[in-house]
Amino acid sequence: MSSSKINNHFFCHSSIIAYFCELNRRNMETKELYNIYLQHPLITTDSRECPQGSIFLALKGTSFDGNRFALAALEKGCAYAIVDEKEVYAQYTAAGGGKGDGRMILVDDCLQAFKDLAREHRRRFGIPVIGITGTNGKTTTKELVAGVLAQKYNVLFTQGNFNNDVGVPKTLFRLTEEHQIAVIEMGASHPGDIKTLAETAEPTCGLITNVGKAHLQGFGSFEGVCQTKGELYDFLAARNALVFINADNEYLMRMAEERRVDRLVCYGGDNSSEVWGEVIGCAPFLTFRWRTDSTGWHEVGTHLIGAYNIDNMLAAIAIGLHFGIKPEQIDRALAGYVPSNNRSQFDVTGKNKLIVDAYNANPTSMAAALQNFKLMNAGPKMAIIGQMGELGSASHEEHQKVADFLLTAGFEQVWLVGSEFDSVNCPFRRFKDIEEVKAAIAEKRPEGYYILIKGSNSVKLSQLPELL
Repeated sequence: MSSSKINNHFFCHSSIIAYFCELNRRNMETKELYNIYLQHPLITTDSRECPQGSIFLALKGTSFDGNRFALAALEKGCAYAIVDEKEVYAQYTAAGGGKGDGRMILVDDCLQAFKDLAREHRRRFGIPVIGITGTNGKTTTKELVAGVLAQKYNVLFTQGNFNNDVGVPKTLFRLTEEHQIAVIEMGASHPGDIKTLAETAEPTCGLITNVGKAHLQGFGSFEGVCQTKGELYDFLAARNALVFINADNEYLMRMAEERRVDRLVCYGGDNSSEVWGEVIGCAPFLTFRWRTDSTGWHEVGTHLIGAYNIDNMLAAIAIGLHFGIKPEQIDRALAGYVPSNNRSQFDVTGKNKLIVDAYNANPTSMAAALQNFKLMNAGPKMAIIGQMGELGSASHEEHQKVADFLLTAGFEQVWLVGSEFDSVNCPFRRFKDIEEVKAAIAEKRPEGYYILIKGSNSVKLSQLPELL
């Protein structure tokens, strides 16, 4: 063997040894920290909220550094503070005569420690954990799944939008002996995000609602979106775990095949799936029917706007049936779900009828919302459309597509909100921000309309319903 090959072999071998040594050290550190957590089972990441005997974890953000507040957290009553800044730790130990009292703990990375501790906590509970991700519909699907499973089980599920590398650990720390099943939502804006969240939550089965054009600035391309969302399939396939999948979605089916996902429960629009269904109407709420090989047709009237929500409904049905929920219980849960999170929400005011979908927007969800609004047999119609964020170099093209669709939709009024619409070619009225829209509403006082309110959360269109 040549000297270069020997050196390369030695380097690779040394790297592998170093990796496993580091992994082993981190695992030992995690177990030690978790033993402390068992004595003080409350972690806070906000120095303004420091319950007596809790553990303060010094997370960092773009505009804050929790390390700066670690000492104050101890003074307010925290039993321990976990930090990752050596200077902060050194100052604390120096103040104690160079010995310290053990109440401040230094780790390499507080966020990683948080995720490691959450995984350690999750491993105490041998319950099914359902991981849900996707470009659109993951929050609605999560809530529908949780509602269906709650017909039989005590369910832990992600609250609000706690679906990132801080929110998922916080959700896992809510696990108790009373919980029988968990539904964990996983969001992503960069490659590797879903891999990290899956490794933290360790789902026993999972679902990708769909893949579409979102966060392109972080993912780089639609292919990047597929790769990142597919990290959930990678995790589950490696463990021969179950995947629930929309058989009508060619991208998802291809992704599952490429990743050699062997165990599939399919749902969709034809009887080749375990669960299939069809839309009956949207006037304005979705009504649909579903069945399996062993059941007759079940008709369900919902409180959700949009025919596209049938995919979310079928996903919840497939998961519910797998976990032993009776068809009648499933129907009751789906019919009883009322959205209250600015997603597919229908509000009737004294002046107008509003379709509020203002929590998030990307090209895929925008196209679905606009198409559904166009097909609604109601009117007159008005659309207040906010810009879509994080599209990078594709932003102008995607906003022009929105404007082009609106030109053919036949809506009586269209208002466009946000600077991303400045360069598009269209005759519609444009607004710089939400304040300008509020002023226009006060002046024009729209009345008697069906109004679609759709845009990214950053545009703050959720402030408009109370004015309309």
